[in-house]
Amino acid sequence: MSIQFILVLNRQGKSRLVKWFNNDASMTPQQKQQHITEIHRLISSRDSSKHTANFVLYQSKMKLCYRRYAGLYFIISTDVEDSELSYLESLHLFVEVLDVYFNSVCEVDLVFNFYKLYYILDEIYLGGEIQEISKDKLLERLSYLDSLD
Repeated sequence: MSIQFILVLNRQGKSRLVKWFNNDASMTPQQKQQHITEIHRLISSRDSSKHTANFVLYQSKMKLCYRRYAGLYFIISTDVEDSELSYLESLHLFVEVLDVYFNSVCEVDLVFNFYKLYYILDEIYLGGEIQEISKDKLLERLSYLDSLD
């Protein structure tokens, strides 16, 4: 299993979290932003139909697994042959942990606590792989990290 990137975008397409795992040196920041814009356009247009799956092929070499929670899109890009459901479930776990950690998370929490958002992300995903799937262990680690501050 391999994750290329994880994105959290709002409905207008503004990035709230961007984590690239493949560190492709050939991609410039402008090309990365162009990918983000294309992905938002693709996913937001699919969102209007209630009968579409949460998976879409992107550029014939990546599969996007996404889920919308309130006004935010959580998106993972994976290899075409990987299991979509495991990544969709990991996105749900990520949102559940955020919701417990921030006590009913909203977009403002992500904007003003971006550093916490990234260390929560790093507890779940490491180097493009799912590292931890236990919600209790994750919350325990996050509590420990908060006690260090």
